[in-house]
Amino acid sequence: MSLFGGVIPISSITFLMFCLLAIAAVGYAFGRITIKGVNLGTAGVFIIAILFGCFFYGSLESELALKSGGNYTTNALKVVESFGLILFVTSVGFIAGPKFFSNMKKNFKSYVLLGIIIIVMAGVSAVGCIYIGRAIEGTGESDRLTAMIVGLLSGSLTSTPAFSAAKATVDPALEDVVSVGHGIAYLFGVVGVVLFVQLIPKFMKANMAEERAKLVAASDGEEKEKSKTKLIDLDPFGICAFAFAAIIGIFVGAIKVPLSAKGLDGTTFALTTTGGCLMVALVFGHFSKIGKINLMPEESTLKVFRELGLMLFLIGAGIPGGAHFVEYFDVMYFVYGVIMTVVPMVIGFLFAKYVLKLSLLNNLGSITGGMTSTPALGTLINTAGTEDVAAAYAATYPIALIAVVLVSQFLIILF
Repeated sequence: MSLFGGVIPISSITFLMFCLLAIAAVGYAFGRITIKGVNLGTAGVFIIAILFGCFFYGSLESELALKSGGNYTTNALKVVESFGLILFVTSVGFIAGPKFFSNMKKNFKSYVLLGIIIIVMAGVSAVGCIYIGRAIEGTGESDRLTAMIVGLLSGSLTSTPAFSAAKATVDPALEDVVSVGHGIAYLFGVVGVVLFVQLIPKFMKANMAEERAKLVAASDGEEKEKSKTKLIDLDPFGICAFAFAAIIGIFVGAIKVPLSAKGLDGTTFALTTTGGCLMVALVFGHFSKIGKINLMPEESTLKVFRELGLMLFLIGAGIPGGAHFVEYFDVMYFVYGVIMTVVPMVIGFLFAKYVLKLSLLNNLGSITGGMTSTPALGTLINTAGTEDVAAAYAATYPIALIAVVLVSQFLIILF
């Protein structure tokens, strides 16, 4: 028995599913290992996916090619990654929606400032790494170095839109260099922020009950009760409304806005699927209904989709990332990636704490958004014991998304 006219036998799909489930099982067990109260959580799945890619990607590719008569491994994993991202960000949008606009209204300037500060500092760090690299390597390969650094920047911020924008802006011959840089920095870009949002509360000996109360106060505390007793549910779990929001979000994310005069050079900006689904789900979550039709999925549905989506995203991104990690790994490039993750994150945290006076959880939620770190938000929700931190993430994320795309393109143009 086969699918798609015999092109892909079910056996090959079953084999791929077996690998994904095995990574999930081992990854969650690994992420559960706790040292002094700190663990990787769902990011453990990403580490195991990277290791799987390092050691078994070639075998997986050969096995699927043998069973299918073709090679579709990369595309299959991209589907897994994209579907996971859609599930995750749409869930986050619905969860954050009820409190998002009141929170945004009260803290708008803070979120804009923090998002810009984080990305600007990431850009400054990237410029510093370019000059360090030129001093070490010489200026003969300056274009290649810039492409590598911009790739490292997108990886250190785990930003797919910045990655795509950088590849579209560089010379076509340097697109692979951008990809390599992105892969090298991506690992620490994920793990670094995940650990940061767990360690900071411990270093500060934060009382989480008090911090959760401050977070509620920051969003005006009052969430409107939206009675569902008189609303029409399209299905018992809210999956129909969820899918509807995701579909609209995909279309919104595909809209391209030219960044140059008449778009003659082809440079455009788009929210991408991530931003589009997040924005639409925020609106759905805020209004929660159209007439008598309920648009708000069940809380249990959102929690399951959020975790499932994050897991699929990390596996889909981790396996191909690990495939070339050892081949292209360079210690100095890894160090550059660490710098571009740590510097903006630390400065952003200090700026939010001492200048903007944000509460701890509001601060960390904004940091995950400013660093465009999807995995870190999942970890922070578990660390904080409340999903209200998603509102701060959702408020800062769009600002950071736009800023990092522009900074990546400016670096290539200027350097």
